[in-house]
Amino acid sequence: MDSKNIRFERKNSSDFFRILNTRVNHYFKQKNIRKTGNWKIWLKTFVMFSLLITPYVIISIFTIPGWTQVLFSIIMGIGLAGVGMNVMHDAIHDSLSSKKWVNRLMGSSIYLLAGNRYNWQVQHNILHHTYTNIHGHDEDMEAGKIIRFSKHSEWKWYHRFQHYYSVLLYGLLTINWAITADFLQMKRYMKRKLSQGKFPNPFVNWTKLLISKILYFTFWIIIPIFIFKILWWKVLISFIVMHYTAGLILTIVFQLAHIMDEADMPLPDSKGNIKNSWAIHQLKTTVNFACDNKLVNWFTGGLNHQIEHHIFPNISHIHYDKIAKIVRKTAKEFNLPYNEFKNTKDAIVAHFNHIRLMGIKPIV
Repeated sequence: MDSKNIRFERKNSSDFFRILNTRVNHYFKQKNIRKTGNWKIWLKTFVMFSLLITPYVIISIFTIPGWTQVLFSIIMGIGLAGVGMNVMHDAIHDSLSSKKWVNRLMGSSIYLLAGNRYNWQVQHNILHHTYTNIHGHDEDMEAGKIIRFSKHSEWKWYHRFQHYYSVLLYGLLTINWAITADFLQMKRYMKRKLSQGKFPNPFVNWTKLLISKILYFTFWIIIPIFIFKILWWKVLISFIVMHYTAGLILTIVFQLAHIMDEADMPLPDSKGNIKNSWAIHQLKTTVNFACDNKLVNWFTGGLNHQIEHHIFPNISHIHYDKIAKIVRKTAKEFNLPYNEFKNTKDAIVAHFNHIRLMGIKPIV
């Protein structure tokens, strides 16, 4: 079934989002603040880019011991994930700044993560945010045939071990973007004529992808080897460690939001109808975690507040901890779920318990 045929219920508790939206708008009006970022997000932007670029410069210029280089590579990975969650993510949702050119510029930081802006907008902004947790429509629910996230996916014998090997694969996320995923996604999305806004010229879009990949590998691999004369195997080790660290952080944060028993994974009926309105669907398919933990809030770019992010993707993450109180209160008034884990550890345990259950052979 094509995603264009999916329809959300419009009558089912339609007052929920109307009242919630009114209350959230009132909050910003009362406080006289913008929904986009402020000085806090720019401070984080500086910190995250510093974590990413400073170790790169140190490794390139100075001769340092092997284990120190690995440590710096881990720090780069933390910075890479931090840029993705705090800068790129808000910018491509147009919530980082009230100025579109600033969002476009900062959204281009996705190229440092080995990603592609067009692909991200289609997969994340359109498919994931619209069809959250709907099998066959939300690509975040898919991991090829290697990991079974949903009971709607086909079971294979090796899935019984997936709660062991899945975490090993999670770290390959951004390396996969760099090498294969972007090319396969662009081919798929261009064929389906998908885009956020005006459909791009195919030649221009493919050219941008190829040039960005050349520049990407030039910056991270060619320059350190041929300009700074670092041994090729040391460069590759740093590259892999950096990406594996970033991939592991990003994937686990993403998975805790939706790949859980607490998150619904509904299917549309034969006519493409989803029984809930879009906003209620977001409540039922999304999970928060560690919302009272200031460090988690700060580092994850508010992605631990997934409920607020999914209902209000155009509001900067720096406001999520405040509007969460409004969302939680309104959901309770309408007798709707507000799924959350009090800490990160419990959320991680719950995620891998879900993965283990999905690995058990279904009873036919």
